[in-house]
Amino acid sequence: MGLNLNDKKAVVAEVSAKVATAQTIVVAEYRGIQVAHLTQLRAKARAQGVYLRVLKNTLARRAVEGTQFAALADSMTGPLIYSISDDAVAAAKVINDFAKTNDKLVITAGNFAGKQLDKAAVAALASIPSREVLLSQLLGVMLAPVSGFARGLAALAAKKSEGAPAAAEAAAEEAPAA
Repeated sequence: MGLNLNDKKAVVAEVSAKVATAQTIVVAEYRGIQVAHLTQLRAKARAQGVYLRVLKNTLARRAVEGTQFAALADSMTGPLIYSISDDAVAAAKVINDFAKTNDKLVITAGNFAGKQLDKAAVAALASIPSREVLLSQLLGVMLAPVSGFARGLAALAAKKSEGAPAAAEAAAEEAPAA
């Protein structure tokens, strides 16, 4: 049974709200995938904060109409699953990682910040580390000089504290001889 007009408007409004805040949309053909595998994909997407949905292409076209993702409308043919995320990498990563393990999921197109992506570009986007990883790497780079300086000071202090008793003993041995 199909959706009535009000249901279609509600779906378009829901997807439009997600698209309005999104940075990335990835579209993949899911023909022939078992329901259990799609359920696993949905669970992974939910865990990564990715909105994943199978939509009628006409409804999806209406949802992206007038947005930075409008160019994606040309790629919306066939049975597609739409992956939408606020994080620039998450949507591509979820779909690309799943496509590696399941050859029936075929990435057809993507769009990142208004730029059209092909399958290779989606894979390249998916290979970028997540925001949290990038922030931790940046913090490590920023802390490296400070921690290196602190280790150097600690080594110098340890060397002086080891050398100070030996120097005091040498001074004590020289004093009675004079």
